[in-house]
Amino acid sequence: MTPCLENGKTAQVDVLAENEVAFGSSEFIVLRENENTINDFIFYLAKSPAFRKRAIGCMEGTSGRKRVNEGALKLQVLPIPDKLTQQKIAKVLSDLDSKIELNNRINTELEAMAKTLYDYWFVQFDFPYSPPSEGCPQDGVGIGKPYKTSGGKMVWNDELKREIPEGWDCILLGEMGNFKNGVNYDPSKPGNVACPIINVRNISASSYFLKNSDLDIIYLRESDVRKYAVHEGSIIIARSGIPGATRLISDFVENTLYCGFAIHYELNDLSLKIPVFFYLKSIEEIIKNGSGGTILKNVNQARLNNLQVILPENETIISQFNELIVPIFNKINLIERENQELASLRDWLLPMLMNGQVSVGDGEEELGMVAEESPRYGK
Repeated sequence: MTPCLENGKTAQVDVLAENEVAFGSSEFIVLRENENTINDFIFYLAKSPAFRKRAIGCMEGTSGRKRVNEGALKLQVLPIPDKLTQQKIAKVLSDLDSKIELNNRINTELEAMAKTLYDYWFVQFDFPYSPPSEGCPQDGVGIGKPYKTSGGKMVWNDELKREIPEGWDCILLGEMGNFKNGVNYDPSKPGNVACPIINVRNISASSYFLKNSDLDIIYLRESDVRKYAVHEGSIIIARSGIPGATRLISDFVENTLYCGFAIHYELNDLSLKIPVFFYLKSIEEIIKNGSGGTILKNVNQARLNNLQVILPENETIISQFNELIVPIFNKINLIERENQELASLRDWLLPMLMNGQVSVGDGEEELGMVAEESPRYGK
């Protein structure tokens, strides 16, 4: 665990081979089991409020540079149950963490699945298609063979200097919607409306969707709340910190805002949100490398406005693509919400299991309420 206890950062080493030895820097404290304890219990003990309170009491140094004195921490006394009880407590908590980890792996696969579909349709131009001559409805979109691979007509585009499907065009993002910088909050001049706000750390902690957990609360004037509020159709792009990082909003909370470190993109036609989102994600590194600034790079709106995305004029293609992707995105959000509930349950059980307020049997009963079998996904 980090000596400064920043954000409660604590991790258990599980990457070493048998008899392999690793060394820790002075930037963290190493704890390990002895004859009275087991490692899994020590891990959760180190994350518990009781342990952290004792550790914080051992901090020394100047403000902003305080660290836990390891010698003083060793002298702290905490009540520790017998090994059998330790194993039971650790199992209840580790089962919750294992379920969260499994859910994260499922979501990673779902995200990859959605990205693959986008690449087939909008990058390789192999969306399903059958020529009208074969008597297919709606010009055959959504059924039949892959468009480009099967000889679908491609036309040269002078702006892109490449071929694109007939009936497709490149459109400036600035013509499709509006980019707005986030609020620059001055804590010395607070308003009277409490609002959750999206920061760079919230963007860096996610892959596709910004979650409403772990958002800071600020106070603004009501006029600013209306001006900077986001919604489910919003696309958020980091201006600095991790410039170019692109995310969607999930689990919409009314009056959620976006900070000055991010740009909010609102499309005129929300049916285009998912294709545009994937396009922006595909060029995150290009946006990052092309952003201005020296020490702190910034993404500017002018550059984003002039980006061109390739889209079909046929609305049926967009509609049928969304029909494939939206259920996948809904599943990702559903699993994210389950993970938030599991994490809340774990964090609620942790201190009470450690101090004996809740017995292991009670903890297992709580766990059983959420331990339903997850859906299985094949290739």
